[in-house]
Amino acid sequence: MTTYDQGLRAAGPPPPTPPAAHHARPAAPQGSRLARAWRGRPEDPRWARPALWVLLAVTTVLYLWSLGASGYANQFYSAAVQAGSESWKAFFFGSSDAGNSITVDKPPASLWPMALSVRVFGLSSWAILVPEALMGVATVGVLYAAVRRRFSAAAGLIAAAALAVTPVAALMFRFNNPDALLCLLMVSAIYCVLRALEDARTKWLLLAGVCFGFGFLTKTLQAWLILPPLAVVYAVCAPAKLGKRIRQLLLAGVAMVVAGGWWVAIVELWPKSSRPYIGGSQDNSFLELTFGYNGLGRINGNETGSVGGGGGGGNGGGQWGETGIDRLFSSDMGGQIAWLLPAAFILLLAGIWLTWRARRTDTQRSAFLVWGGALLMTFATFSFMSGIFHQYYNIALAPYIAAIVGMGAAMLWERRSTAAASVVLAAAVAVTAVWSYVLLNRSSDWHPWLRWAVLIAGLAAAAGLLVASRLGGRLALGVAGLGLAASLAGPIAYTLNTVDTPHGGSIVTAGPAVSGGMGGPGGGRPGGLRGGGNGGPPGMRNGNTQGQTGGQTGGQNGQQGMVPGGGQQGGQTGGQNGGQNGGFPGGGFPGGGSSQQNGQGQNSQGQGQQGNRQGMFPGGMGGEGGRRGGGMGGLLDGPSVSSKVKAALEKNASGYTWVAAAIGSQNAAGYQLATEDPVMAIGGFNGSDPSPTLAQFQAYVKQGKIHYFIGSGGMGGMGGGPGGGNGTSSKISSWVQANFKKVTVDGTTLYDLTQKASKSSKS
Repeated sequence: MTTYDQGLRAAGPPPPTPPAAHHARPAAPQGSRLARAWRGRPEDPRWARPALWVLLAVTTVLYLWSLGASGYANQFYSAAVQAGSESWKAFFFGSSDAGNSITVDKPPASLWPMALSVRVFGLSSWAILVPEALMGVATVGVLYAAVRRRFSAAAGLIAAAALAVTPVAALMFRFNNPDALLCLLMVSAIYCVLRALEDARTKWLLLAGVCFGFGFLTKTLQAWLILPPLAVVYAVCAPAKLGKRIRQLLLAGVAMVVAGGWWVAIVELWPKSSRPYIGGSQDNSFLELTFGYNGLGRINGNETGSVGGGGGGGNGGGQWGETGIDRLFSSDMGGQIAWLLPAAFILLLAGIWLTWRARRTDTQRSAFLVWGGALLMTFATFSFMSGIFHQYYNIALAPYIAAIVGMGAAMLWERRSTAAASVVLAAAVAVTAVWSYVLLNRSSDWHPWLRWAVLIAGLAAAAGLLVASRLGGRLALGVAGLGLAASLAGPIAYTLNTVDTPHGGSIVTAGPAVSGGMGGPGGGRPGGLRGGGNGGPPGMRNGNTQGQTGGQTGGQNGQQGMVPGGGQQGGQTGGQNGGQNGGFPGGGFPGGGSSQQNGQGQNSQGQGQQGNRQGMFPGGMGGEGGRRGGGMGGLLDGPSVSSKVKAALEKNASGYTWVAAAIGSQNAAGYQLATEDPVMAIGGFNGSDPSPTLAQFQAYVKQGKIHYFIGSGGMGGMGGGPGGGNGTSSKISSWVQANFKKVTVDGTTLYDLTQKASKSSKS
């Protein structure tokens, strides 16, 4: 055994406490409720509870600061929130529109708080996003409570602060994707499991099951990702007989199935003819969506109906970037989540080592196993999954990292009198300082002094921690404070940048632009993706080279009707490599943009280069074409709608079920949010869902239920999925163009479905 190992074992846990004391719940403070709320536990320092309230207050201000600047954020979900505020049926199903044509591609739990807020306060950015910010504050508070129960108040405060300033957490707690609610539910579930591990009370395990059930109704199977480690830890470590532990886990499983399954059962049993189509599925089944596009498809990359038609990555790489153990440390991911990740791994090993010889039911060791199991399971899945993977998914890791850092740092600080504990704590701070320097250096022109300040301060603090036991009390605390400040300075800087910058669209990132990544102006600000080489998901990156090459040679697949109103002839005369080299992950999008301009493909090179400059897509994705409804801005962000177009759509709106229909959910969402009237999203998010069929759409038109078909923007049935190319969306687009009157309003192409096209316009 090495000297290092002997030192760590010498710094092991204190002698076991009697069972009664070990499992006893802390005594409640005496006095009034207000006094207890302010003072906290009697054994806590007097500053502990006031510090928590200050932290929560600062977090609230941080998450609410300039919240309305992001507008409707992800318009895909905002449109569904607006629909749910108008129709209880849309509320229940999570429909994209109040006419209930199709749902979003997730279950609706995350939409419900926002829709209720809009019902009360009216449609606005604040009404949609404030519930998300409050969920973030609640998550910080629950994390503090979970860590504080078995460790010190300082451990809880460190964990809570680390979560609050994690860049991706600050991003998503100010955004309207499902991840904010999912994060709150997962932290609450772990809190309940830890409470159950104290004295094996069944009610806490049942509550954990309820959290997991509602987590499933938030983001399907991702909510169950951490179930295996939590179940194993409880089965091994709970203070009860094995038979009781197994029965409790089974009961918790029943609670989970009931909490998440009631909605699924209703949807599956509801007649398909009287409910909206299940967006993201290919056979109008939520179960198929759960286990396909939103389930195993995310792991192996076989996502039928996805952009590019699915197809796994394989060989360590995929449509959504290289996979591997270093994935979350890459340029795209590192600044979002990885600031404290190396330290978390170090402190997790140290914590388990220090508690290894404790009794089976030791709650501190159980806490390390629970948080560590959740971290490792999520880290491994995110590192190697080949399907759709966005940077903001990493919010799932944020509370696990923060908890381990808080617990491990506090435990080692209490044992700083031993050399081994001091060395490990100093190493964690030094590694964090060096890694922060690396991450900050990826944005070399952004506050360049900061990376040097973090590095110097962190290394100085690490040196001081080596001799902390020999320093006076105040000096030792000063060294510890310096180490904490250096460790959190980078995340805080990124978080402040994130809070100060509006975000919109389907793919958003925290922090400034990074070399080789997607942050900053290229990464998901309102209007979608912008050019500059850093925008776009993995596979679209290097847009200034591959995207330009693709634009110069045209689009191989343009012949399949990439943009409503043109593209077939342009694609036939274009080059063969545009979609493969300059398009979306998996190919399938033309690199040139001329088909949108003239439908002939005669100027594919020049227009393709312009598309690259505006966002690597025809007309620009989030460039001017994307914002005004042209090009392919309808894939990742909704278009801006002029007052003239809004007035045209609102005319006689009450006489129609849908004032318009548009290809792609984001494209439809922009018009729906502008008018607050239902707009049908043909083909769902990717434009590839077979909904509605051509026959259904023709029936709606014959019945006078749809006024306009929006011909500008959208995707025209691209993607190669069942609904793309020559599928549903493309057929509907072709049928409309051939039979109905074309109207141009303020540069936006509309087809009036109440007026047949004249013979001259057809020719």
